[in-house]
Amino acid sequence: MGILRSISRFALYEQLLSLLVDRSYIPHSCHRPKPTLYKRCRRVRRGDFHRQRIILLASPRFLYRVNCRSVMPASEICYTTSALSPTIETEDCAWLWDQIKAEARRDAEAEPALASYLYSTILSHSSLERSLSFHLGNKLCSSTLLSTLLYDLFLHSFNSDPSLCTVVVADLRAARLRDPACVSFAHCLLNYKGFLACQAHRIAHNLWLHNRRPLALALHSRIADVFSVDIHPAARIGKGILFDHATGVVVGETAVIGNNVSILHHVTLGGTGKIGGDRHPKIGDGVLIGAGATILGNVKIGEGAKIGAGSVVMIDVPPRTTAVGNPARLVGGKEKPSKHEDVPGESMDHTSFISEWSDYII
Repeated sequence: MGILRSISRFALYEQLLSLLVDRSYIPHSCHRPKPTLYKRCRRVRRGDFHRQRIILLASPRFLYRVNCRSVMPASEICYTTSALSPTIETEDCAWLWDQIKAEARRDAEAEPALASYLYSTILSHSSLERSLSFHLGNKLCSSTLLSTLLYDLFLHSFNSDPSLCTVVVADLRAARLRDPACVSFAHCLLNYKGFLACQAHRIAHNLWLHNRRPLALALHSRIADVFSVDIHPAARIGKGILFDHATGVVVGETAVIGNNVSILHHVTLGGTGKIGGDRHPKIGDGVLIGAGATILGNVKIGEGAKIGAGSVVMIDVPPRTTAVGNPARLVGGKEKPSKHEDVPGESMDHTSFISEWSDYII
């Protein structure tokens, strides 16, 4: 009986490996030894079946993973920019998901050591919602908050509110278009903690609106622990958001962030003390907030405004103007401030105001 069980395990494992090769998840050019019988690895937490599924179904042999080298030199890996065509604005979630899967297959070919990771997080899933739910669940899980529970929670949120997927697509495109360091949609989906923290917040906000506040606050705590991003679940955030680097970002309970806003690291949208009520900033569409900026109180940052790095803002900023300094001052003066025509949140132009701000020229 034991021999038959071993043979069946061997046959199953051999079929899985052939399936991965047929689908180009593992490069054909990699010479690997004949697969051996599967041996149970170190025991995973009881009930956490998703991780066991990765180990059983997605992993090439351990020695193969650690010994293989990239098939393609890094200098020859081409990250296509065809996705930056303006026509992508009219494409739907299905197009973007196909693009992400194609990028994942390409990366698995170029770097076989990532084949298991890319298969388990992207290629084994049927939709962007399932992939993101699985990835976030494994990122935010703990010994007492299982990844299976989080996966079901996130996927249920996506299924019950289809608009969440539309917002995810807008955020992925924002990162790809505005950040030159973002080499692909798959790279953003898997590795950009600002993007991941924002999507996890959207689910926490959805829970908050449905009066599941203890769970929303627990998720908020995990997001802060894992990503170093502290966004209260009651805060309202639009679409097309870029949290660039994201470390140290703090967004208060009654803050509102519009569409197509770009925020760099160590930005605080906070209150002015212990007074309750509506006490946090309101950020208009297309705003750019530089690194280390602090905006305090129930102030309004107008549409298309720019906040310079390190600025401290405690009064309203008119639309399409630039505020810099501590305390912040308007470039061009309060009476006739200089106005720009571009949308800073999309152009990511941080320094064009310097020529008009002579105090900053050394």
